[in-house]
Amino acid sequence: MAKILIVDDDHQLRQSFQRLLAVEGHDVRGASSGEQGLRMVREELPECVIMDVRMPGMNGLDALKALREIDARLPVIIMTAYATTETAIEATKFGAFDYILKPFDIPDILALIDKAVEAGRRMRGRVAMTPEPGDGGDAEALVGTSRAMHEVYKAIGRAAPTDALVLVRGESGTGKELVARAIYQHSLRAERPYLVINCVAIPDTLLESELFGYEKGAFTGATHRRVGKIEQASGGTVFLDEIGDMPLGIQAKLLRLLQERQIERLGGRETIPVDVRIIAATNTDLEAAVADGRFREDLYYRLKVVTLWLPPLRERREDIPPLARFFLSRFAREMDTPDPGISTEALAYMEAHPWPGNVRELGNAIQKALVFNRGAPLLPEDIRQALEGVRGSTSTREGDEGAGDDLLQLVRRTLSGGDDNAFETIMDHVGRIVVREALQYTGGNRTRAARLLGMSRPTLLARMERYGLKVEQQVS
Repeated sequence: MAKILIVDDDHQLRQSFQRLLAVEGHDVRGASSGEQGLRMVREELPECVIMDVRMPGMNGLDALKALREIDARLPVIIMTAYATTETAIEATKFGAFDYILKPFDIPDILALIDKAVEAGRRMRGRVAMTPEPGDGGDAEALVGTSRAMHEVYKAIGRAAPTDALVLVRGESGTGKELVARAIYQHSLRAERPYLVINCVAIPDTLLESELFGYEKGAFTGATHRRVGKIEQASGGTVFLDEIGDMPLGIQAKLLRLLQERQIERLGGRETIPVDVRIIAATNTDLEAAVADGRFREDLYYRLKVVTLWLPPLRERREDIPPLARFFLSRFAREMDTPDPGISTEALAYMEAHPWPGNVRELGNAIQKALVFNRGAPLLPEDIRQALEGVRGSTSTREGDEGAGDDLLQLVRRTLSGGDDNAFETIMDHVGRIVVREALQYTGGNRTRAARLLGMSRPTLLARMERYGLKVEQQVS
C-alpha cells in the first residue's frame, strides 16, 4: 500500500483514480488544483503524486517545480491530454518521474505507479547498519559484525561525503545495491534524486537512449526529443548496476561523462553539461574483460580509483546467525505471522552451507522456510527443504502428498500429446499453481504475494493476467 495524491481539476477523473487505486490497496487523496496539492503535500508527504498539466491557476509544471523545492525525491507522474514536445521535455528536466498521455491503459498506469513508488522508497528507505534483533523496522540492512564487514562500513563512511566515483565489486547476491544506496544516503546529495539503471535489464539498443536521451528523428520511432536519466537526475546520484556488461559503444559515452561531465543526446550535436554522481557495481571480472577487449581499459582505470569490495558470505560465516535472525524477523513482520525463531541446529547447518548465492540465497531460504513453518523454531530440515526449492517443501504438506505424482502425470501427458510448446505448457501450469497459492496465502494481497514470490508487483500482475487469475473474494 502506498500514499498517493491525485492532482487534477477533473472531478470525475479524480474519483475514477481513487476507486481504481483503492482497489489496489493504496491510500489515495485528491486535490483539484496545484495550490491545493502543494498544501496537502506540505501537510503529509505522499509516496507518489499524479498530476495534470493544464489546471486553472497554477499549472502542473509550476506545481512540479514547487514540489521539487519541498522534496526533490518525491516521484511525480505528469499527465495531460494536450501533449507537446516542449511540455514533455520541460516536465522531465524539472525532475518528473515520467510523463504520460491521456487516455492511458489501466495496466500501464498501474505498472508506472508501482515503479514510481518503488523508486521513491529506494531513495527514502534507510539502509540500516547491523540493526539489533527486532530493531530493523521495515528497513533493509547491511548485517554483520565480522572484520570484513567493518572494513565495508568504514569504506562507505570514507567514500560517501567525497562526491567521488565509486565502483562496488563483489559476487552476485552480496548486497552491492544496498552499499550503493548507503553511500548515497550518507552523501551530500542525499536530498537529491537517486536513479537506478540496470545495464543488463535494458536491451542494448535502448540503453544509450535511456541514459543519454535522444533528439527527434535520431532513429525510427523517435518522434520527439526525450531527456535521458543522466539529465533527469540533475544534482543527484545515478547507480549503474552490472556496468561490466555495458556495450562497448556506450562505454565511450560514459567515459566522456566521467571525464568532462558532459553528454550529447542520441542524434544530437549540442553538448549538455550535467551534474550527477555516478556509483557503479559489477560482479564481472573486469580485468579479464579488459584483456578480452570487452571492456575499455581507459574506463576501467577511471572506474577503479575508489573500489569497494564486498566479501562473499562464505568468508564471513560468523555473520550468518545474525543475518538469519534479521531475515526471519523481517519476513515474519511482512507476512504478519509470529517469528518462530531458529534452532541452534539450524544455525549450525546454515553456517556449514557454502551459500554460492550469498546473502540473497540465505534470505530466500529463510523466507521459503517461514512460508511452510507451523510455529515451531526452524530446524535443519526446514532449511534443507527450502534450499531444494518450493516443490520439496510443498510435497510434505498435509493433503499434498500426491502433488508430485499429479505433476509427473501432467508432464507425461503433455509430452506424449504432441504439444509443440510442451515446456511452456508445463511451466505455465506450475506457475499458475505457485501464483495462486501465494495469493491465497496472503488473502489476495498482491503486494505481499509479490514479495513472497520474490518478484515485482507489475510482474505478478502480468503473471496473473497470463494465467487468468483474478482476486475477488476468492482467487480462482
